[in-house]
Amino acid sequence: IWIIGSWVIKKIKKLLVKAMDKFDYDESLERFLSNLTVGILKILLVVIILGNLGVETTSFAAILAAGGLAIGLALQGSLSNFAGGVLLLIFKPYKIGDFIEAQGEIGTVKEIEIFTTKLNTPDNKEVIIPNGALSNGNITNYSTEKNRRIDITMGVSYDADIKQTKDLLMKILTDNPKVLKDPAPMVLLGELADSSVNFKMRPWVLSDDYWDVYFEVMEASKIELDKAGIEIPYPQMDIHKKG
Repeated sequence: IWIIGSWVIKKIKKLLVKAMDKFDYDESLERFLSNLTVGILKILLVVIILGNLGVETTSFAAILAAGGLAIGLALQGSLSNFAGGVLLLIFKPYKIGDFIEAQGEIGTVKEIEIFTTKLNTPDNKEVIIPNGALSNGNITNYSTEKNRRIDITMGVSYDADIKQTKDLLMKILTDNPKVLKDPAPMVLLGELADSSVNFKMRPWVLSDDYWDVYFEVMEASKIELDKAGIEIPYPQMDIHKKG
């Protein structure tokens, strides 16, 4: 039974590894799952052999079950993170090098481990997030799509000419070489606010150029609006005095 059982376990391990290779599982996850499967099957094989030798296995199985329950309760948080890590490595909502936002943190994925994921923030801090929280929360992956849209709100005075302002803001976008022609950029009058007329600037860029274009457009807008004599107003309030 031991010889045949060991041979069967080896075959199952080979098939499992082959299946995981086919679906391109992470190497660490593949190794862990294959070793875990082999360990469980060998314990089961030992129980079968003991039963055939006349050893009472009912109490033995009960002890194993009780021990497993106790370990599960003691490691509840860790098991949650482990399960989350397995799900993340299988479904791959992000990969190493992706720029993501999750659990109130934003950064580039540095490492994906069984229990945690490590991010490098834009100011070069390392953030370690438990995989349990990641697998059960919202994840925004900014690297999945090739292109991104920048949304900028630019407020001008109520005295400004709408068409002139709109044409000027559009020229700022079209003159930037990193702004894509397709989809075309848009400038829309978005809001008549308390102190300003707010225009929505919506250029499309490559994901890698997002922040470069954002800062370039903000700077160019201030310079060009000042040149054209179009005021960017401060918050203000009109007070009318009676009598």
